[in-house]
Amino acid sequence: MNLLKTLATVSGMTLLSRVLGFVRDAVIAHAFGAGLANDAFVVAFRLPNLLRRLFAEGAFSQAFVPILAEYKNQRGDAEAKRLIDHVATTLALALLIVSALGIVLTPILIYLTAPGFAADAEKFALTVELTRITFPYILFMSLVALASGVLNTWGRFALPAFTPVLLNLSFIAMALLAAPYFDPPVLALAWAVIIGGALQLAIQLPALARIGMLPKLSFSLKYPGVNRILKLMAPAILGVSVAQISLIINTIFASFLPSGSLSWLYYADRLMEFPAGLLGAALGTILLPSLSKYHADAQPAEFSALLDWGLRLTLLLTLPAALSLALLAVPLVSTLFQHGAFTGTDVLQTRSALVAYSLGLAGLILVKVLAPGFYARQNIRTPVKIALFTLAITQLMNLAFIGWLRHAGLALAVGLASCINAALLYRGLRGNGTYTPLPGWGIFLGKLALALVVLAAVLWFGSGTEAAWLNRRATEKSLHLAALVIGGAIAYFATLLLLGFRLKDFRQHGAL
Repeated sequence: MNLLKTLATVSGMTLLSRVLGFVRDAVIAHAFGAGLANDAFVVAFRLPNLLRRLFAEGAFSQAFVPILAEYKNQRGDAEAKRLIDHVATTLALALLIVSALGIVLTPILIYLTAPGFAADAEKFALTVELTRITFPYILFMSLVALASGVLNTWGRFALPAFTPVLLNLSFIAMALLAAPYFDPPVLALAWAVIIGGALQLAIQLPALARIGMLPKLSFSLKYPGVNRILKLMAPAILGVSVAQISLIINTIFASFLPSGSLSWLYYADRLMEFPAGLLGAALGTILLPSLSKYHADAQPAEFSALLDWGLRLTLLLTLPAALSLALLAVPLVSTLFQHGAFTGTDVLQTRSALVAYSLGLAGLILVKVLAPGFYARQNIRTPVKIALFTLAITQLMNLAFIGWLRHAGLALAVGLASCINAALLYRGLRGNGTYTPLPGWGIFLGKLALALVVLAAVLWFGSGTEAAWLNRRATEKSLHLAALVIGGAIAYFATLLLLGFRLKDFRQHGAL
């Protein structure tokens, strides 16, 4: 399997999802701005989203995929199917209980995660109502994560990467067509979450059936594979979800800041998540099955070489993205969101958060590459220890920054913490001998630095003043931003080409 080609396929699907995500955010920004209703929805959606990371894409996937790969490669498809049946049944039952408890305990959860909302009865009540509607999303997405893990292990990466498109389409349709029929209109966004989750699950079921892996009910906590997954999940819940836990704690801090702070952080986070999802999530998705197979087959040299490829590709694509987000913060936010209820003040406040987030983008994506190096070897303890330390450091930085940087300080703490997390994971892989860098890193980094200087010069001199972006018409801003993005990309990659970089140098074959 050509991993570069697979990465391009997954990233292409992710790109479609992210583009529609920006359309979604633009529609929501136009309809709801950055006020009370949108703040309430941001908090309401964040709770099930956190649990999605805990029980679905995060801890569950990292525990499930390595063991599923082991069953598939060493025990055959029949035993793998039995594992899938038991795991799917156990997961569905557990999440039904969690969803029911979440709906009942919603007021307490909101009070704990956004205590500042308690001072505004209307805001608190709306957040509770929205959360109760969105909570079952975790059930759908956990089963989606299971289906995606199975399809990825069988080398079917495109469909799982496409499924987030359906959630964005649900948001867009409900915001544009259904919102006027709800009272208050923001309830339409909550129902969009549930509809999107159901659609994402439904589209993957036929694909599972085609490979003979569509789960059936089969419950047994004594099944060895289930027990192994549960044991790995317990510490992984914290290990892979530290960023989301930090965001929840940030919500607590931000709930005491002026109205709009949560929305400014949300829109900045959405922009940062574009390259993070496009590369980080895609790399993590395709690396884990191959790394798991290399570990199961006792091929440490291939394991290390695959990590080296992932690290080089990450820096090659992430560093220019981070630099571009920082230098083009106002052009991006203004072009995408400054219309309707979203004002110029909102643009500048979102800009501050985006610049702060961009400092940690490389760290955030490197974690997606480095963490599978531990999970593929079924080593959860080391990432968990690092995650706990990182979480503590994040809160100390929150306290240090929030007083003078306000909401941007919270974003900066998350960004810097991601870099610390990545550095400690790298140190762990080097220390235990799992990863040994291949030759040529010094020359690689030197050429990369020169290309980044060229990119910075093009964007800096080409972007113009912030005031101009705030006062231009939408068409002018769109054309100028497109020119900057295209011109910057051409300058960066042309410099790399002149310095000797070639696409063939980054081809890598996986183990599937």
